[in-house]
Amino acid sequence: MPRPMVWVPGRRALWRAMRAGDWTIESAAAAGGVSKACACRWLAEAGGVCPLILGEPTGRRLSVHERDDIAVRRAASEGARQIARALGRSPSTISRRLARNRAARHPHPYRAHLAQAKADERARRPKAAKLATNPALRAYVEAKLRQGWSPQQIARRLRTDFPDDESMRISYEAIYQSVFVQGRGALRKDLHTCLRTGRAARRPRGRRPTAQRGQIPDMVLISDRP
Repeated sequence: MPRPMVWVPGRRALWRAMRAGDWTIESAAAAGGVSKACACRWLAEAGGVCPLILGEPTGRRLSVHERDDIAVRRAASEGARQIARALGRSPSTISRRLARNRAARHPHPYRAHLAQAKADERARRPKAAKLATNPALRAYVEAKLRQGWSPQQIARRLRTDFPDDESMRISYEAIYQSVFVQGRGALRKDLHTCLRTGRAARRPRGRRPTAQRGQIPDMVLISDRP
């Protein structure tokens, strides 16, 4: 049976302690929560070079490697809490993934490749715009746009006006998309006139009009030169 991956949070803490400088093998082992012998084995296996990204995992989606590790650990009869501790994830996250991707009529209750395929498919599905599903946030954004605020200003101000309400958060890019992409029921169709540009379509950054591209300002044609 394949051997599960080692305890990732412990390795991450060990390498962080080493990178901080002024360390001993004992202090690094203590930071990783392992014995001196285990720390020496990790160092030898890695050839003295850190094999991990030292930052903590971010985002809700599991990586392909994490899904592979879950499959191996479930095959070894590990529970959700054990797997969560090994991957540095919350037990509830692992429990949801196990329940969502359980394979019917299969000896192993979790199959990594099927889980990844389902995750990719969910990511591709069109999602309702956030402003279309949050009336309070939509009303706030519409009011600020009519007052002449830019999407960047609105996105920043939301954190000041609603410091404890995570539902009142939206990126300025999402506001632009809701203004320019019609048919999603997010904002009123006339709000593009409230933007400082007044345009009904967004111009990509760095793109100049075709007629001006490659021209020299105040250029004098050869036929007009003395």
